[in-house]
Amino acid sequence: MPNFSAMRRIACLTLAVPTALLAQTRASAPKAQAPRDSFALTAPLPADPAVKMGTLPNGIAYYIRKNAKPEKRAELRLVVNAGSILEDDDQRGLAHFVEHMAFNGTKSFAKNDIVKYLESIGVRFGADLNAYTSFDETVYILPVPTDSAGILDKSFRFLGDVASGVLFDSTEVVAERGVVLSEWRNGLGAGERLRDKQFPVIFKGSRYAERLPIGKPAILEGANPGPMRRFWRDWYRPDLMAVIAVGDADPAEVERLIRRTFAPIPPRTTKRARTLATVPPHDSTLVSIATDKELTSSSVGVLWKRPGRVARTVGDLRADLLDRLYNTMINQRFSELALKPETPFAGAGAGSGGFVRGSEFNSLDANAKEGKLLESLQALLTEAERVQRHGFLASELDRARTNLLRAYERAYTERDKTPSGAFVSAYIGHFLQGEAMPGIAFEYAAVQKLLPTVTVAEVNALAQARSGAANRVVTVTLPEKEGLRVPTEAEVRAVFGTVLAANIAPYAETVAEGALVASPPSPGRVVNERTIPAHNITEWTLANGVRVLVKPTDFNADQIQMTGWSPGGASMVSDQDVFKTSLTPVVIAQGGVGSFSTIDLRKKLTGKVAQVQPSIADLSEGVSGGASPRDLETLLQLTYLRLTAPRADSTVFKATMQQFETVLKNKDANPAAVFSDTVQVTLAGGHPRVRPLTLDMLQELKLDDMLAIYKERFSDAGDFTFVFVGNIDLAVLKPLAEQWLGSLPSSGRKETPRDVGPKQFTGTIDKQVRKGIAPQSQTALLLAGVGPWSREEAYVLSSLGELLEMRLLDRLRESLGGTYSVNVSTGFSRRPRQEWQVVISYGSAPEKADTMFAAVQQELDSLRRVPPTAAEVERVREQQRRELEVARKQNGYWVGAIRSRAENGDPLDAIGGEEQQFASLTPETLAAAAKRYLHEANRARFVLLPEKP
Repeated sequence: MPNFSAMRRIACLTLAVPTALLAQTRASAPKAQAPRDSFALTAPLPADPAVKMGTLPNGIAYYIRKNAKPEKRAELRLVVNAGSILEDDDQRGLAHFVEHMAFNGTKSFAKNDIVKYLESIGVRFGADLNAYTSFDETVYILPVPTDSAGILDKSFRFLGDVASGVLFDSTEVVAERGVVLSEWRNGLGAGERLRDKQFPVIFKGSRYAERLPIGKPAILEGANPGPMRRFWRDWYRPDLMAVIAVGDADPAEVERLIRRTFAPIPPRTTKRARTLATVPPHDSTLVSIATDKELTSSSVGVLWKRPGRVARTVGDLRADLLDRLYNTMINQRFSELALKPETPFAGAGAGSGGFVRGSEFNSLDANAKEGKLLESLQALLTEAERVQRHGFLASELDRARTNLLRAYERAYTERDKTPSGAFVSAYIGHFLQGEAMPGIAFEYAAVQKLLPTVTVAEVNALAQARSGAANRVVTVTLPEKEGLRVPTEAEVRAVFGTVLAANIAPYAETVAEGALVASPPSPGRVVNERTIPAHNITEWTLANGVRVLVKPTDFNADQIQMTGWSPGGASMVSDQDVFKTSLTPVVIAQGGVGSFSTIDLRKKLTGKVAQVQPSIADLSEGVSGGASPRDLETLLQLTYLRLTAPRADSTVFKATMQQFETVLKNKDANPAAVFSDTVQVTLAGGHPRVRPLTLDMLQELKLDDMLAIYKERFSDAGDFTFVFVGNIDLAVLKPLAEQWLGSLPSSGRKETPRDVGPKQFTGTIDKQVRKGIAPQSQTALLLAGVGPWSREEAYVLSSLGELLEMRLLDRLRESLGGTYSVNVSTGFSRRPRQEWQVVISYGSAPEKADTMFAAVQQELDSLRRVPPTAAEVERVREQQRRELEVARKQNGYWVGAIRSRAENGDPLDAIGGEEQQFASLTPETLAAAAKRYLHEANRARFVLLPEKP
């Protein structure tokens, strides 16, 4: 089943598709109008006054916005209104290849010079510096610091080169073929094969069916500069480009740099027409039925195509609100159905949006239980038909409207805390399609006026656009396996008639009454209080033993994050029960809390922003969640209920087990799943606590047993610690903590986690896994050992991993062209044993797996023998320093830092000190670390290869 909402995300990276909500023309409401007329349905959506827009004489557009979140950073983009849809027949895949070549040599930067420069100022290649190519556009992404002279100038110079000075050196083109082919290879598998069967149906008669951005391997294998340069010359031209700069920089200086860099680019006197591809309408339903031997589940989708809409007026904004309300309400019904064992699907949903330029969709999708495809299609259509015949209830609309308004309210509250990257997609959409960008202040004011005027009848009327045979496509996918019958097209079509002829009753609901906590407990009290001035942390000890750590921040206006834990976890249960323990939090949380089922709880929390979820890890159990400051008490109440009033729901339990079965029945058809399980079991050496979940193991699960495990782990809060970080008023939180945390039951239990898990592997392991039919390979290489842990040593190991990743990316990708990406991760455990690991993973062509491994070994040997250069070490340090600058202004960083210190018994005033660690990192320290950690005394190599050589 295609993910319709992501069809524009097919090339390199995720494409943030602009929504109609943000669409905008350049026009502003006339100043003479009265304010009330600004929200008339015919009124144009105004331009956000915070954005400076302009067009250079050569046709290049620009967008500039000053925004100080994060500080000392800017998000730069070069947007090219050209993608794979414009390729000639001999250029299939070369629009994307051009994007790669922009990083392989321009008139101002030799191969990879821009990558190395940006890495030297703290920008990671891939994670930060990147680009993507879609059907209709190509976007270059540069997030850069702004606090050093020359960085913006050099960054704009690179983007200017992309627009006017890519070299297309033939040697570099040949070298890059392997990288692009590796990216193509990464996309192979069941999803790719199903897409190739479905797209000709979904895009019937459209050029979109034959212009996937990744292109044709035959063309990529023989790619040469000629056709590539022709694409760049035809489509990388000023009238098709825009520059976007959002961040903590002087707008006047940014505009000066843009003009100086881009204005000299000459306009084109001869231009190929930039035509727009279309998706032709059709009167009847199209059906695609596809199977694949590696598919792990069955799915069915119904798609109604429609012409694309560009919002220009307040009325257009209102129409978008109606769409969102409809989808919210019907999705709520689908989620309720998924909690019933008799429902034929494990999950379902409705959506709307755009998937290619000028074409949008409404959709219904379901993940069917095995053998229940036609029944799932009938259930989807029945619910849609129920809305069409009987409509939604007024109570459903009230809840959806309240939650949508609250979402806008939160966005408005955070308007001065919004990260720069969040603005970029709106400006891209404005340039490419004229999509609105009125800004949150106007949108929130408009929504406050518009939402109360929406009626149930109006939302119900939208059901007409989600019915009928015209422009309808049905997609059916299922595993290719013995005994699983494939439905015929006639059977699929017959379901529509069955639903239309059926007697469908109106939707009915019940809403649970009463307070979230029926009988509030007697509050406890704070018996000890102290502060850690260095980090503005307050510590309370409650009479029941609960410890509370609080750090107020102003990083976000409408956010509080919370985590709570106690030592013990799964280590305290028997070997045979450990897998039950890992599933227990999910199963019990699905039942709701107290007297409220999951469905009732969702309704009860309408308009509130608060959620808490339980978890049981190896060494601890706990809860995590967050809330808006105004819903802080609800956060504490939910925490109290999660610990004291778990709700075991036998009906939901049965439905949840069926959902697990749907996932597990064909899991072993997935090569990645088989590979992962093999790595896990092999490294554990057959330890009984490491068992991949199977259908047979599901039969051992009993709800009463899981509830008993849950209560045993959570019923005694005496050794719990809670951390709260965010926009917190201590005077407000303290009595709430006394009421809801101070009243938690406690017997004074103090647990110490047991060391019961598998030991670190030793020796040499070489294992091949033959699974899958695609010509692709995946390698996981592990180095391991034991040694004394220290925070400094863990930091050095992590830094060594970063250096190694840089080296391997340069060797395996840039020099050998053998892979698209390399990942190196490190870990140094402190509890229950002091052990370390280095994990290296990468993909390649199957026939190159051994060659790539030999290259990795050579790089390991090189780092052991020769110290890294000072420049390499500086690149590592600068990236760490820049990331820390941003992280320290985020609540999540402090939640993690405080928990790490508190959980390990370290002093809280010792948080920080990273700058001293950075300063201590030298070529000599990394060279010594390479000798300690990059040896192969304990080495495991796992290689996933196709079934047939």
